[in-house]
Amino acid sequence: MKRTILVLVLSFSTLLLAGCGGSGKTVTRVEPDRAIDLSGDWNDTDSRLVAEEMIKDALNRPWLSNFQTAKQKEPNVIVGTVKNRTSEHIATTAFIKNLERELLNSGRVSFVANKEERQEIRDERSDQQEFSTAESMKRFQQETGADFMLRGDITSIIDKEGGESVKFYQVNLELVNIETNQKVWIGEKKIKKLVSQSGSKF
Repeated sequence: MKRTILVLVLSFSTLLLAGCGGSGKTVTRVEPDRAIDLSGDWNDTDSRLVAEEMIKDALNRPWLSNFQTAKQKEPNVIVGTVKNRTSEHIATTAFIKNLERELLNSGRVSFVANKEERQEIRDERSDQQEFSTAESMKRFQQETGADFMLRGDITSIIDKEGGESVKFYQVNLELVNIETNQKVWIGEKKIKKLVSQSGSKF
């Protein structure tokens, strides 16, 4: 009887341990800027590299020196909407933040808050009118208006055959003079990825 109970306990323990360790899941921390492409979908590396390359191109075009010569100051730039026109989920907010970072850190343009950020700041400024001291209170109608807006979209084409697929992404950005609606710069970046499933002959 005791032997039967012992066998049952050992069997249950074995099953319990197998259940706990049977998932095979492993988590490894890696450097945030390390390129890891598992699915071939748009990812953080694409977002960062595209933003770096396209802003570098934009800031080395004639519109910037032309504006500085005419106005004798740095242009104020704002990033508007970047639309996701692909069939997959793309975190365009993260891409927009990458664009903002590259513009601001370039030191070649001034940068103003976007629409949602401005509203939050305006709410704070409104509260200050009632609750802050006269010395620290910030005034209305002192905002810096943007001279140019950067906007665009992301499109994709996917071609599949058997265990292989080709994912093509195109990012289109344009810089628009807010006062005149003139487009002063248009840029595009293309990304093409070949995704092969295990066992593919390619």
